[in-house]
Amino acid sequence: MGITEAIILTIATAATPLLIAAIGELVVERSGILNLGVEGMMIMGAVGGFAAANLTGNPWLGVLVAIIFGAITSLAFAFLTLSLAANQVATGLALTILGLGLSGLLGEPFVGQAGVKLTNISIPVLTDLPIVGPLLFGQDPIFYMSIALVIGVSWFLFNSRAGLTLRSIGDNHISAHALGIPVLRYRYLAVMFGGACAGLAGGHLSLVYTPQWVENMSAGRGWIALALVVFASWRPARVLAGAYLFGAVSIGQLHAQALGVAVPPQLLTALPYIATIVVLVLISQNTRLTLINTPAMLGRPFVPDR
Repeated sequence: MGITEAIILTIATAATPLLIAAIGELVVERSGILNLGVEGMMIMGAVGGFAAANLTGNPWLGVLVAIIFGAITSLAFAFLTLSLAANQVATGLALTILGLGLSGLLGEPFVGQAGVKLTNISIPVLTDLPIVGPLLFGQDPIFYMSIALVIGVSWFLFNSRAGLTLRSIGDNHISAHALGIPVLRYRYLAVMFGGACAGLAGGHLSLVYTPQWVENMSAGRGWIALALVVFASWRPARVLAGAYLFGAVSIGQLHAQALGVAVPPQLLTALPYIATIVVLVLISQNTRLTLINTPAMLGRPFVPDR
């Protein structure tokens, strides 16, 4: 494999968990909920997926458990913020702290153990095509899931009645409730979907990206996914482009270190997070863009009439 193919493939691998986590959070925020616990749900999915695959030898079971772990973790957030009307920002931060600590506890027995890697798909003839073959026809299954999620979420939000209802709740949950729409039910399902996506992203980390368990292996990717949603102005197609942009930055700093670029390695490692901050600052300057695309009720609690 040539160096160009290798770089493109590693960019796709690095972008996949960012894309999956961000697309799940996009749906959550479209419903008017701000869940800052993506990092915690992602790391719980990583430890759950690795543990299940390691104990059973079946990576597909690991993928399933990763999704379940993420969804269950999100239920804690949903119960506190939707049923008990707790502050969403504080609860999301607490969920991240809980996930990081609990995953370290659950993953302690698996530190240093060899993982079970989810193998790439190989299609005869097509996979052997230069550059295009390995990128489009020789990726891991979760890569194809991520693309399917972008297409499915885009269609759901802008071409289905349920998607229109979800967006109307995010724009004005009071009016939606007055029309008889079950606001809490939609938001519970949206939060669980976001948690399942974050768990799947974590499963990709421990079953594909680095098939082993390392404490805090999500390494801030949940926060980058949150920034991606804003960067994409809550549009699925833009999330796809943003994820690959940030994936390229992440991989670029690794190749820069390998080439011996005369820059402190700590600075190169920080590049993805510096890029995240720069993007958020630039977006914040465009007030008009933010006001037009942000769900109007984002982060505001809803307490239905009793």
